[in-house]
Amino acid sequence: MGYWNTRGLRGSTLEELINLTNELYRSKNLAIVQKIPTPIKPIQINKENRTITLAYFEQKSTVDYIGIVQGIPICFDAKETSHKNLPLQNIHPHQIQFMSSFEQQKGIAFLLVYFSKSDEYFFLPFSILQKWWDEAQKGGRKSIPYDAFPVQFRIESQGGAYVHYLEALNTYLVSCTK
Repeated sequence: MGYWNTRGLRGSTLEELINLTNELYRSKNLAIVQKIPTPIKPIQINKENRTITLAYFEQKSTVDYIGIVQGIPICFDAKETSHKNLPLQNIHPHQIQFMSSFEQQKGIAFLLVYFSKSDEYFFLPFSILQKWWDEAQKGGRKSIPYDAFPVQFRIESQGGAYVHYLEALNTYLVSCTK
């Protein structure tokens, strides 16, 4: 089990930007997307200010976010990397299984990936993630290179949305119908 204070708050800035974007989407009636909390079991609590100082994760989480966009169910996970690739060790088998099941039910699953060195955000459809995941399971490359992220799925900030992923989602949906 992972512990609260050993994993830090990796990706917390990315998630905060996504949360703000999701609030904007909701206020404009574009989408309702919620962060799924990871269940934790507190081990140590600072009694003075009643904060959790040590905890462990009670169960495996599925993805970071789930919701609906104009009638289309979506789920996604947010990943951040300081490399020129996305290490597949940052993605867990239960997340792949959940996203696969979600897509089998006609939902859209994807990753939002932040490359911190180049300060770029990308929408990565599950189909691309699945391809790289399957290859890695067969002994292939253990990361998704930057060049594998389609440029048409780059995410820009606009209209007050910090991580305006609906544009990339729309581009993806249009490309699926061709």
